[in-house]
Amino acid sequence: MSVSTAATNHPDARRRELRRVAMATVIGTTIEWYDFFLYASAAGLVFGALFFAPAGTGAATLLSFATVGISFLFRPLGAFLAGHYGDKIGRKAMLVVTLLLMGGATTLIGLLPTYEQIGMAAPVLLVVLRILQGLSTGGEWGGAVLMAVEHAPDGRRGRFGAFPQIGVPIGLLLASGVLALMTGVVSPGDAFLEWGWRVPFLLSFVLIVVGIVVRRSVEESPVFTELAAKKREARTPVVRLFREHWLLVLLAALTFAGNNAAGYMTTGGYLQNYATTPIADGGLVGMDRTPVLLAVAGASVVWLVCTFAAGVVSDRIGRRNTYIIGWIAFLATVFLLFPLVNTGNPWLLFCGVALFAIGNGFTYGQQAAYFAELFPASIRYSGVSITYAIGAILGGAFAPTIATWLVQTTGTATSVAFYIASVMVVAFAATLVLRDRTGIPLGAEHEAEQARLPIHGMR
Repeated sequence: MSVSTAATNHPDARRRELRRVAMATVIGTTIEWYDFFLYASAAGLVFGALFFAPAGTGAATLLSFATVGISFLFRPLGAFLAGHYGDKIGRKAMLVVTLLLMGGATTLIGLLPTYEQIGMAAPVLLVVLRILQGLSTGGEWGGAVLMAVEHAPDGRRGRFGAFPQIGVPIGLLLASGVLALMTGVVSPGDAFLEWGWRVPFLLSFVLIVVGIVVRRSVEESPVFTELAAKKREARTPVVRLFREHWLLVLLAALTFAGNNAAGYMTTGGYLQNYATTPIADGGLVGMDRTPVLLAVAGASVVWLVCTFAAGVVSDRIGRRNTYIIGWIAFLATVFLLFPLVNTGNPWLLFCGVALFAIGNGFTYGQQAAYFAELFPASIRYSGVSITYAIGAILGGAFAPTIATWLVQTTGTATSVAFYIASVMVVAFAATLVLRDRTGIPLGAEHEAEQARLPIHGMR
């Protein structure tokens, strides 16, 4: 069901509602991903020393990045739960729940004692809180993108679906910016390790209050309202999803895996760790934290612009063609990233990450509309959430850990570039297998059309 067919005789009121939806989805996902990326960046910068130091420098780094990956394993559970209830009781309610869960876990991380203070209980509690972040992330994305896409006017789903998507680079920009402020101005040097790293986590509490107020002001998705009115909600949406659409879930997850594996080179804290590890401790570059964080923050602006552009462009040329542009851009820059970082020059590092961000944006901005158009309305929340979560596991979950191991084993980041390129090629192939469903009707009355498998050679 589109906004143009929604029951309203007041175009001005509808435009105001659309603005509220756009604001609510972008603010909510910004806060959610600020929390998520803040953890990933801190894992690369300080958590190894604060929570895993007895394991030794190299092992502590691997363990720290492993906690980033562990949360991905719990994303499917969050997606199952949020998808089930999102398809039964609505998108809006689940968005408030996931935001509260993420904000509470992040705030508690900011209060967590270190290994030196409470011993083994510190890393255990850190992992528990990271798991809660993973549960939240698994359910958040699907609800946010469906609120945006299902409210969108015909022919503008890519644009509206890009609003929750740009919340991701904005979250990275905020996380990197706040950390850069703390390392460079407020708490430079040892003060950052002692207390400065906690401040950005505690700031999450204020952001969550703002996000909940904004999200509660938005109306429920018109598609879910229609489903509820016609009593067409699925009784067991997850069971139906895997019984009828398991192959679609796998292929769509693979398309996201390529984006996620590549994206987590910068958003997962790996590049920050790679560039800042002192040469005396086995690092290859040895840069200061602040310029690296500023370079990543600057590149996230490029990612933001390209993400929104991809959503807009996909309304004109189709989701699949936009993906193809993104994969080509990724493959053209993946082998440039680390040579530019290895110069140790902050400006060249920025250039490398910014070039990489072009492909990141053009394989991400259209994803909200793309995934929403793949699944029938009654199981759509489950479909997009679970597919996203599985793609994240296949792609980004342990990408930083794998990259760290590859560099420690081979002594060069070229091996990492080949690893990321191989995942991209698989994702590119999955993209070519799936049909383009740009503009397919999303309402409950079109379930039969939506249920036809969007896979070449299958009906």
